[in-house]
Amino acid sequence: MSSPTIHGIIGYTITPFSADGSIVDLDALGHSIDRLIDSGVHAIAPLGSTGEGAYLSDAQWEEVSAYSIQKVAKRVPTIVSVSDLTTANAVRRARFAEAHGADVVMVLPASYWKLSDAQILKHYATIGDSIGVPIMLYNNPATSGTDMSVELIMRIVDSVDNVTMVKESTGDIQRMHQLYRLSEGQLPFYNGCNPLALEAFAAGARGWCTAAPNLIPQLNLDLYQAILANDLNRARDVFYRQLPLLDFILKGGLPATIKAGLRMSGLEVGNPRLPVFPLDAEGCTRLQELLKTLG
Repeated sequence: MSSPTIHGIIGYTITPFSADGSIVDLDALGHSIDRLIDSGVHAIAPLGSTGEGAYLSDAQWEEVSAYSIQKVAKRVPTIVSVSDLTTANAVRRARFAEAHGADVVMVLPASYWKLSDAQILKHYATIGDSIGVPIMLYNNPATSGTDMSVELIMRIVDSVDNVTMVKESTGDIQRMHQLYRLSEGQLPFYNGCNPLALEAFAAGARGWCTAAPNLIPQLNLDLYQAILANDLNRARDVFYRQLPLLDFILKGGLPATIKAGLRMSGLEVGNPRLPVFPLDAEGCTRLQELLKTLG
């Protein structure tokens, strides 16, 4: 299966809530998407961990999915996270996203029980057989509880026609080197660990999946442009300038830190949904200091 051209800075969206947290604020979501696209990101990815997809009801998930795809309106590719605990619901979500115009769906093998390699392969194969759009395989054991080896990832890619790209978020740069080597550079892979952005591009990553463009889009884009220009000195300078903020938003929790940062910029998007707490006063002060430094 041929894949859409996914490259560069892939901006992850938040899911804004009303003041009491009960409903999704679609107007704020639309503003956040427009801001990301206007900043120059190369793709939009709703309903991941930044977008609190795991904390939405099915009706809210569908609302955010459909609205996000419609709002992006093919200005850039849309990558919708359809991950769920059950294969059946992941299939349902993948079909919904495809029917509403998603360019790619992203699948994290979330599980309560520890899955065997055969079960993970079956999960992807069942989803792949149910849709016609490409799948971005997502490996993030910190959120899914499942760590897929590079060998298993390659088995899935070889077995499921529409698994055509990989997002790697373990924080182990060797995984990316192995993906490049075992696929002979033919498998598109994407960095999902903010502090590894520079190393990931050097290892052959096609893009960087990140929530950071909600706060510092130009620095993220400058890094990618320096990589394209093969200007390593410039790439290093730009990366290390933003690294303290990248570390902070990751360690502070993406929904909490990104929502706090958007509020500081004048866009009210509500708090994260419980059990996640909003960023505390000390964290807000530190975030404001970091943003001012990068200002």
